[in-house]
Amino acid sequence: MIFDAFIIAVRELRRNLLRSVLTSLGIIIGVASVITMVTLGNGATEQVRRQIASLGSNLLILHVGQAPRGHGGVRGKAPPFKLEDARAIAREIYGIEAVAPVSATPMQVIHGNRNRLTSVFGTTSEFFEVRDWPLARGRTFTVGEERAGKAVCIIGQTVAKDLFPYEDPIGNTIRLKKQAYRVVGVLGEKGMSSFGTDRDDLVVIPIKTFFRRISGNTDVGRIEVSVMDESLMEQVKIDMESLMRQRRRIRPGELDDFHVRDLREIAAILSGTTRSMTSLLAAIAAVSLLVGGIGIMNIMLVAVTERTKEIGIRMAVGALPGDVLLQFLVESVVLSSLGGILGIILAIGCSIWLSKILLVPFALDPFIVCISFLFSAAIGIAFGYFPARRAAHLNPIDALRHE
Repeated sequence: MIFDAFIIAVRELRRNLLRSVLTSLGIIIGVASVITMVTLGNGATEQVRRQIASLGSNLLILHVGQAPRGHGGVRGKAPPFKLEDARAIAREIYGIEAVAPVSATPMQVIHGNRNRLTSVFGTTSEFFEVRDWPLARGRTFTVGEERAGKAVCIIGQTVAKDLFPYEDPIGNTIRLKKQAYRVVGVLGEKGMSSFGTDRDDLVVIPIKTFFRRISGNTDVGRIEVSVMDESLMEQVKIDMESLMRQRRRIRPGELDDFHVRDLREIAAILSGTTRSMTSLLAAIAAVSLLVGGIGIMNIMLVAVTERTKEIGIRMAVGALPGDVLLQFLVESVVLSSLGGILGIILAIGCSIWLSKILLVPFALDPFIVCISFLFSAAIGIAFGYFPARRAAHLNPIDALRHE
């Protein structure tokens, strides 16, 4: 019986094909909007996760000052770190793979008649291990260069492309504060961060060179630590805090004048934000599904009026009210399901296109596709029931007299 009702429903919809498509338009747009919004949101979340992971493997960052509170509260003043702090962390804490002291400052870098404002990092060769940042070509600093504070540097891809557009930077020199530095390596490309900054726009020099030629002191701005295994992250963080309290002579009850930032926390916050925005946009888009359902109910009421005589004839030859109700209910469900299928096809196409434009991964969620389709079918049942019930309760005699 249901199969026969389905065949009749398809025949009736094909008879008024344009009207059927226009009626399904609300469902098509609603399903396509929901799936597209969720897919793009999942892509943005995945992009944030990848970018945070690309900063380094199991990365902890030790900053000077108290952690920001409330709406980006100000960190308290505190003495900077020293190289010995980084050495103590590497020496005394179990589970650490690499430690890199880092000092940085914005500076003008010059080569020939080209120049640009970039970030100059003073650090050690372990920085590239901590950040999981391989070199595209060249080499890292030698032990002798680090100990002696030699004038050598490793540049990011943005600096390399800007200052050396037509030549190989390896072996060439750049100038910082009117002093020449020989380029020994070029970093692999990292791209833009989640905060819109270019991670390839940097110059890295040995930290002792930075102390001697750039800053004029031995202050370390932050210490970056790579942990051997993610399961050790929390314990290493606790051990680092305990060690630094001892080294900075912070008495019991006093607040820390430093803080340890776990990049997993940042990733969780950013991912939570993108998921919330995705849910909000998907909920807004879902409203069009209800609008589409109202459109289906309206057209089905019109169909009942147009086919009143047909309904009377069917009842006269033995059709029960339940048969008539099932017939119109199936038509409504087929109409909304057709809209759901077309909406899914449209959503996949739009998601692929927008993912390429917005430069986010294409992350289609099969679960949301199934839910959207089932919801579109449910819309057909919910909004098709009243017209179907009205058709089933027509008086056969009055229906046969209808013109």
